[in-house]
Amino acid sequence: MAQFDRHRIQALLADALSAEGDLFVVDLTVSDSVLPKITVVLDGPQGLGIDEIARTTRRLNRGLEEAYGEEAAYSLEVTSPGADQPLTDPRQYARHVGRRLSLKLQDGRQLSGPLLAATPEGLEITEEVPVNKTRKKTLPAVFFPFADIAEATVVISFK
Repeated sequence: MAQFDRHRIQALLADALSAEGDLFVVDLTVSDSVLPKITVVLDGPQGLGIDEIARTTRRLNRGLEEAYGEEAAYSLEVTSPGADQPLTDPRQYARHVGRRLSLKLQDGRQLSGPLLAATPEGLEITEEVPVNKTRKKTLPAVFFPFADIAEATVVISFK
């Protein structure tokens, strides 16, 4: 049975992504089980389409077969982050400008409001605080460096 090295898989993944432009790796996990499972979570400035996932899967699969042999047994899953998944890479924020985010800060505070801007250093958000059951008060915009953010998720709205 092949022993899969995460660093080697990262290099193979970088090669597989080189033709896909701006796609980037959000997460890579390699399970250590009887049938190892390699899970790759990708994203891009405009999100990720099924065609990009299929091409990347084929390229990575070829690279894995070349590196570990065709007889190597593994399960490969290439996917995009789910709508309910936290944003973990600063590059994920730009396409969510205008949407409402929920933030958990390193100091324990929680807040939510529209994302006004995203830079490589952090994000600018206008916090909305409830006044009563039907009204919210919007506070002035605040900049949060990524180091101050413990978790950020897009608030899904069905309005």
